[in-house]
Amino acid sequence: MSREILLLVDALAHEKNVSKEVIFTALELALASATKKNHEENADIRVEINRENGEYKTFRRWQYVEYDLLENSQYQFDEESEHAKGRNIGDYYEEPLVSIEFGRIGAQAAKQVILQKVREAEREQILEDFLARNENLVTGVIKRMEKGNALIEVGRIECLLPRESMIPKENLRVGDRVRAYLSRIERSGRGPQLILSRIAPEFLQRLFELEVPEIEEGLLEIKAAARDPGLRSKIAVKTNDQRLDPVGTCVGMRGSRVQAVTGELAGERVDIVLWSMEPAQFVINAMAPAEVTSIVVDEDAHSMDVVVAEEQLALAIGRSGQNVRLASELTGWTLNILTEEQAAEKNQTEYSNVSKLFMEKLDVDEEVADILVQEGFSTLEEIAYVPLAEMAEIDAFDEDTINELRSRARAALLTEAIAKEEKVEEAAEDLLAMEGMDDKTAHLLASKGVATMEDLAELAVDELVELTSMDDERAKTLIMTARAPWFK
Repeated sequence: MSREILLLVDALAHEKNVSKEVIFTALELALASATKKNHEENADIRVEINRENGEYKTFRRWQYVEYDLLENSQYQFDEESEHAKGRNIGDYYEEPLVSIEFGRIGAQAAKQVILQKVREAEREQILEDFLARNENLVTGVIKRMEKGNALIEVGRIECLLPRESMIPKENLRVGDRVRAYLSRIERSGRGPQLILSRIAPEFLQRLFELEVPEIEEGLLEIKAAARDPGLRSKIAVKTNDQRLDPVGTCVGMRGSRVQAVTGELAGERVDIVLWSMEPAQFVINAMAPAEVTSIVVDEDAHSMDVVVAEEQLALAIGRSGQNVRLASELTGWTLNILTEEQAAEKNQTEYSNVSKLFMEKLDVDEEVADILVQEGFSTLEEIAYVPLAEMAEIDAFDEDTINELRSRARAALLTEAIAKEEKVEEAAEDLLAMEGMDDKTAHLLASKGVATMEDLAELAVDELVELTSMDDERAKTLIMTARAPWFK
């Protein structure tokens, strides 16, 4: 019998192009499944086949657990019992059984187990071979449709194109030949499943790589892409050869290249824009076809105010905000579209607010405050800590005036810091009396604006956890304590 096993393993491994270990494992499961039929339900049977001579042994095993509700495959763990010595919870205790004859096992059950394992191994091998080719743009034929999802045959692999990953209003039918982007691999009980997408920005990039040889050659580079699937998209291109026009190269003769991509994307209009390492210039390019008058960059908020003429406003925003949304996604910046009039009003408001701040905090007149604003100062910190040489360049101020302004700014900042600290201390006192509260947590909450028990009571558990990094249970207890007065 042992010789029969070795011959069977060799034959199946060769026929199915899978490793012998897969066949051995499948046989062990098949023998265990057949043996289990001779024992009570839920018995845990293990079969071990010697890989060298084909002989096999059978064991029944029990797992050590720490509770009383035991199944047929479990032992309650008792350190004093003889067979538990040297073992821990989760370990197994085994007893040998008489092995059944290989020729008398349930043939059908064994066959099913073996074939299932072989099929799984075959799928894994085919998948590994496919992934090794690093092909993320695939072409296949729709084999069938299930609940709106398309099952696509790519060579010997069946891939899934979910309904939500299809281009809207696209009418795909069984038998259609389609291209798609390999977005991810999902592993489940049925084995690995390749998930495709026709709406991913990467799909657009791969199509251009297919149509524009200069990209594959490294002369051109696609830096970013953004899509509104089926309607409009934008790609940013960069040249690595100054003799090439990147936009014209991607468009092709009489638009042939971009039209080929558009045809694959169900008529989706593609804007090709020039990439720039300067964020403001990149945004100006990305806003095309709208013409930008000026841009104000806010590095801290990672946003830009994009100013356009009144007649360009509709074009800049686009239908349902499409143009500015795609430009924002392409560049990675938050974009605020303003007309020249709106920009002027915003600038005037900000100018007025900063001027009033300086008049109040520095105790200066409007003229001095206006000079500071005009010179580009917008915060007290800038006045207090900007290099002295930089402020000395302001013609309207002499050295004594500059030193006085810097001193007043630092004094104002110190006063604000002290006031804030006092506010935190006062607020923390209100929370310290709470049951379960400690000094550190109370001061931390107060510094984040949670100044009273009432403030704490209005928080949700996840909000308190986020503010303090405490565990859920403590956060829930503190909130319920703070809410106790509500129920009196």
